[in-house]
Amino acid sequence: MGKAKKIKVSKGQSRPEKVGLAEQIEGEKVVKPKLQKKVRLRDDDDEEFVDANLSRKILSQARKQQMELEDENEFGESSSGKKLATKLGPDLSDNEFDDSDNEVTGNEYYEDIEINEEDERSLQMFMRHDKAPTRTLGDIIMEKLNEKKTEIETQFSEVGSIQIQEIDPRVQTMYEGVGDVLVKYRSGKLPKAFKIIPQVRNWEQILAITQPHRWSAAAMYQATRVFASNFRDNMAQRFYNLVLLPRIRDDLAEYKRLNFHLYQALRKALFKPGGFMKGILLPLLESGDCTLREAVIVGSVIAKNSIPILHSSAAILKIAEMEYTGANSIFLRIFLDKKYALPYRVVDGVVFHFLKFERETKELPVLWHQAFLTFVQRYKSDISSEQKESLLQLLKKQYHHTITPEIRRELQHAQCRDAEISEPMMEDPFL
Repeated sequence: MGKAKKIKVSKGQSRPEKVGLAEQIEGEKVVKPKLQKKVRLRDDDDEEFVDANLSRKILSQARKQQMELEDENEFGESSSGKKLATKLGPDLSDNEFDDSDNEVTGNEYYEDIEINEEDERSLQMFMRHDKAPTRTLGDIIMEKLNEKKTEIETQFSEVGSIQIQEIDPRVQTMYEGVGDVLVKYRSGKLPKAFKIIPQVRNWEQILAITQPHRWSAAAMYQATRVFASNFRDNMAQRFYNLVLLPRIRDDLAEYKRLNFHLYQALRKALFKPGGFMKGILLPLLESGDCTLREAVIVGSVIAKNSIPILHSSAAILKIAEMEYTGANSIFLRIFLDKKYALPYRVVDGVVFHFLKFERETKELPVLWHQAFLTFVQRYKSDISSEQKESLLQLLKKQYHHTITPEIRRELQHAQCRDAEISEPMMEDPFL
């Protein structure tokens, strides 16, 4: 039988009192509360502050969570609050379309663009002055209603691509109230009645009741998000063309700069690239009076976002074939700078576009020469030998003192697609 172990007691502890066996047995029958010693983490007189770096990280995460809770609300002001100016002219560089331009100023405008007066005068020479008045969604709806007024009163009718239907007075009153909400809208959730408009057959007629021309810029962005997510390309195209594009052009004409919410609406519209090309880009160029400011801002949206090659190729071919108005060169240069592997048909279309100016007597803007240089730099190996000689002849008619020598140098060192590559014959090791 071993010896009983002694209980070690530290200096700070008192020795346990001797208790009899009977008292120990009785004591085990009763549950005793445990006395927990409370540990005070900090003293009020000696407070410890969180480190500055940790505070910055906590605030950053809190901001991200707040943005998520606001349902991707991108209306906040930029922390820097600085304005970036974009200068156009001979030194037009890729940095002008950098992501750093995407800032919100204190007045919630996208950017203040500095326009080169010489380039603007050059573009005005190619603008179409007999422009037809812009038609909005409200104008088209009222025209169709006046034409078919008697028919609408009796039955449902379909006029062109717009569905016209007699609307219940209660529904009309409700959507007039929705329109009043969108006029003052700044942030938060949209009315539920507005979100179901894409599911209605006569959505254009319902949308006209809300008077889109009176919406706030923030409401226009939210509406673009809703319609871009729920519409097919052809329906989104009509919304972009009849509602979004007129609003953007009016905003630029009035304030000479684009509201940040409308710029975000342009970026969101690219969710449907086919609708964007047919509803915004091509109508803007076909109007014949696209200004330099409009071309740069819409072009920056194209430059900053990824677009499928099929949509871009179709847009390049269409721009190359349409009547030249000056802004075409800006969009051609932006698309060519994306470095797509374009089909030969598109490359040939761009070559013919430049060759059309061989007999042009007007002085071409610098932007035309820049687009020409970009095309040669990116696709000089995709042109044929015949096209190469024709482009070299074009340089003798259309000349720029700094850009043309660079274009000629690129063409002279180009390896054309139909040139035979001569390889040295390999000797047969068995001979």
